[in-house]
Amino acid sequence: MSDTTITGLLAWEALDSRGKPTVGCEVRLDGGAAGRATVPSGASTGRHEARELRDGGNRYGGQGVRTAVAHVTGEIADAVRGLDATDQAGLDRTMRDLDGTRDLGRLGANAVLAVSVAAAIAGATARGVPLHRAVADDGATPLLPLPMVNIISGGAHSGRSIDVQDFLAVPVGAGSFTEAIEWAARVRAGAAEELVHRGLPVALVADEGGLGPLLPTNRSALDVLVAGTERAGLRPGEDVGIAVDVAATQFVRDDGRYVLAAEGRDLSAAELVEELADWCAAYPVVSLEDALAEDDWDGWRTGSQRLAGRQLLGDDLFVTDPGRLQRGIDEGVANAVLVKPNQIGTLDTARSVVRRAHGAGYATVLSARSGETEDDWLADLAVGWRTGQIKVGSTMRSERTAKWNRLLRIEAELGDRIAYAGRSALRALS
Repeated sequence: MSDTTITGLLAWEALDSRGKPTVGCEVRLDGGAAGRATVPSGASTGRHEARELRDGGNRYGGQGVRTAVAHVTGEIADAVRGLDATDQAGLDRTMRDLDGTRDLGRLGANAVLAVSVAAAIAGATARGVPLHRAVADDGATPLLPLPMVNIISGGAHSGRSIDVQDFLAVPVGAGSFTEAIEWAARVRAGAAEELVHRGLPVALVADEGGLGPLLPTNRSALDVLVAGTERAGLRPGEDVGIAVDVAATQFVRDDGRYVLAAEGRDLSAAELVEELADWCAAYPVVSLEDALAEDDWDGWRTGSQRLAGRQLLGDDLFVTDPGRLQRGIDEGVANAVLVKPNQIGTLDTARSVVRRAHGAGYATVLSARSGETEDDWLADLAVGWRTGQIKVGSTMRSERTAKWNRLLRIEAELGDRIAYAGRSALRALS
């Protein structure tokens, strides 16, 4: 046995930022090192995601994860004991083979990911290196990502006060990560001031720490964000761009029409694309996420042509799945992929999606979930995997700031030994 050999697993039922149960795990190694991870959970989830295992019954409204926890300390522990924690591909393959299903539904993707991440952290600890270095390709320069920061939320993140899920600030003009976060905080404060000026309450905070105002239309969120940027003393478009998470899967009907319930309208895919094209013409929109629904490939092809010149980001569309991403590449659909490790269940597969995207010229955005934890490992993955962009929520709520704070520390620690992606991460605009 070596110092990085797995000797035991501990697991427990923890709580995420929405008070919903999730799986916590500690992987222990022969040399005495250990790694701990608590996995997140999404509110707006695609049907093609890896499947969490929930208990059902009365506890936590059926959302308990005791069965998943038991799988970690039982079957999974028996299978991975004796494996090398630094062999991420071998460890993750072992757990996928053990589960035996495509979506990890037997053991639970929440159980498998907890072990996958905790093992990576344990392996880095045993080697005496930070996680971002442990997961990086040999010789690769670490890269601080351009942040997308949540300012205004609707959809599944804010009680559907508006239909579109998130409006985010992208500090494209900032020269460092530290400056980017400071600018984003100023924009959030400016947006709150603008809402007060309009006589709207600002006490409502959405799942990811953004503002959750009751607005008359989806488009009015763009007006507030532009005004908030100006109140912050920054220039819309030059200093700060706008990213929109449309999350269209959340409001598509079975007949393929898109229902904007807050406005009493329903649109065809082509009409929705034209609506978004109007937004792009009138506002400094640099990124559109899930502009069409997860299985509306025809609509996505239309949108990819009509909205060219913007980052077109697939979340529910690609669900961090190599096969779905490859279909998008083959068909010229979208030009960027959102990477969420819990969508696919293992770090190794998520890493393969980043590599495949970069090989095809697609941009990558590493993303947290609406139900997050106070862990900060996502920040290290963004740096080590050189994703170029990261999206973890707003500049408040500790499960969000934990990731920003980790990136701020990495920047302070490495100084001129680390690069900052900045605007160049938005390849569609470069």
